[in-house]
Amino acid sequence: MAILVVTLASPRTSLGFIDRFLVTAEAYDVPAVLVFNKLDLFSKEGLEILQDFKDIYENIGYATYEVSALKGINIPVIQELITDKITLISGHSGVGKSSLINALLPDRDLRTGEVSDWSDKGQHTTTFAEMFELPQGGFIVDSPGIRELGVIDIEKEELGHFFREIFKTSHDCRFNNCRHINEPGCAVIEAVNEGNIAVSRYESYLSIYHNNDTRH
Repeated sequence: MAILVVTLASPRTSLGFIDRFLVTAEAYDVPAVLVFNKLDLFSKEGLEILQDFKDIYENIGYATYEVSALKGINIPVIQELITDKITLISGHSGVGKSSLINALLPDRDLRTGEVSDWSDKGQHTTTFAEMFELPQGGFIVDSPGIRELGVIDIEKEELGHFFREIFKTSHDCRFNNCRHINEPGCAVIEAVNEGNIAVSRYESYLSIYHNNDTRH
């Protein structure tokens, strides 16, 4: 399993970054979940944005969780989630991966870092992947923070297969080789226009397809 640790600020995880991570997980058939960290820092407006983010991904079948690694909020839920699995924990530098692992494995006491004031990006505190055994069964893999994430080794023709909702909807396209860009009778474009596919997800699809601005 792969856990992407997401923060809405300090640093901000973009929807495009989330989508590229999920596409990569789908391509390699790795179950992925989203864990929104730093819940203790959210304002009322932040909680509303969080719900919008969660709705996008829950509506297409991804499990989402909200935690505060620092305050221990909902950590038991994540403990149960990762039991008897091998779980990769990933995300931008500064989102709290090491803090989350410290909460899950208090005896490890991994070094944590501050988010830099000038760039609002985290400092790298993990420089290599390391696997830890869980007392309840299973393993977690702590990975270096990702500044940018590119999607490679995926052919344009198969990209839509790794966006769950696009793949499902594409069966209704007029042409079986539809690119979902400007073809007549495209069910995907119609679903976007009708609000049944999130605009952000479709924009991520186009961005990756055209290989423009695919790393954030």
